[in-house]
Amino acid sequence: MNPTTATDDPLTDFDARLVTLDGITKTVHVAGSGPAVIVMAEMPGISPQVARFARWVREAGFTVYMPSLFGRDGAVPLADAGAAVFRKACISAEFRALGAGRSSPVTAWLRALARQAHAECGGPGVGAIGMCFTGNFALTMMLEPAVLAPVLAQPSLPLDDPAGLEISPGELAQVRERLDRDGLDVLALRFAGDRFCRAERFAAYERALGERFVARVLPDSAAHTDPPPFFAQHVPTPHSVLTAHLIDAAGQPTLAARDEVLAFFQRRLLGAGAPAAI
Repeated sequence: MNPTTATDDPLTDFDARLVTLDGITKTVHVAGSGPAVIVMAEMPGISPQVARFARWVREAGFTVYMPSLFGRDGAVPLADAGAAVFRKACISAEFRALGAGRSSPVTAWLRALARQAHAECGGPGVGAIGMCFTGNFALTMMLEPAVLAPVLAQPSLPLDDPAGLEISPGELAQVRERLDRDGLDVLALRFAGDRFCRAERFAAYERALGERFVARVLPDSAAHTDPPPFFAQHVPTPHSVLTAHLIDAAGQPTLAARDEVLAFFQRRLLGAGAPAAI
């Protein structure tokens, strides 16, 4: 495991804010300047690897809003603790881990966060990236007009249907109509052999969204072979393209994927004259 992400991250370079929206209060870690990007952590929470990615987004010219949705913020993803977080999230009323055709209720709060972030940061709109358990949330957030740049990193829900989409048909139709009307795209990433986000799911997205769905499938050989304990024990497959299975070295496909995501945000939210991805 990368020694720079093998200990808990204190997140001291983020401002931990209590944000109340629609009567629900959550901690949101905020840092940076420029248009807002909502970074939604993968299971089992805001790990050092997720925080590393958020810092890359910040360094690319954005204000990062990283909501605490589950787990202990900054914690290394340990096997037993991570499994406990996963079990709790699966039965939480905020999430719909099973069953296709429905959106997780927490996405309404996340859309409100996007509205507030846009009001606070300005710019043409907001970016959003979900990972794993939160992977599809960025797509549902497209129901909020402020969201212009959605990224789906290994979207893994619903867990019980490899070809299922965690969004209602009506909402999916609204998203497709908006993508076509506004000339927007959805960027999505997965490893070829990922058992939690399989080819059937990307095929379903492609059928629903057409050419607006831009898929990037990385070879399994590109994945880090020494991920944190939670992934080593409970995720026996290449999975987390931008975090736990990313290899932070020049020439690596996962680093190129990171750069494509950052460039996607820059192109949509910063426009002409945007700095190059880091």
